[in-house]
Amino acid sequence: MNRRFAKELLGWGVALWLIGYILGIVLIVVVPTSLVGWVILPIGVAITCWVLVYQVRCEGLARYTILGVVWTFIAIVFDYVFIVAAFHPADGYYKTDVYVYYALTFVLPVLIGWWKTTRLVGQRPAPMGS
Repeated sequence: MNRRFAKELLGWGVALWLIGYILGIVLIVVVPTSLVGWVILPIGVAITCWVLVYQVRCEGLARYTILGVVWTFIAIVFDYVFIVAAFHPADGYYKTDVYVYYALTFVLPVLIGWWKTTRLVGQRPAPMGS
């Protein structure tokens, strides 16, 4: 595994989780607890898509799939350690918004990876002199 792929796997995986975590801490003051996840979700999707399109340069769909698996693993483990075990939420933590978040954490890298790899495969070099 090269340094760039390690950064994409672990660096962006932790960074994206941390962005959501910090957003949750900020929003819990102004948004009802039951809605915090739903408010964070579209923001997180937008940021994740930006990262995948502009920052991640995996080679092949298999790498994007690995990215999705690792990012989802990071999200599940960090959520458990830093939210469930640390705060013991009174109303529980695992609700529909969390499952949608986990699914998107896996699916977005695969979908954007598929889009990027098929788009690149279909490109032809520009003719000489144009």
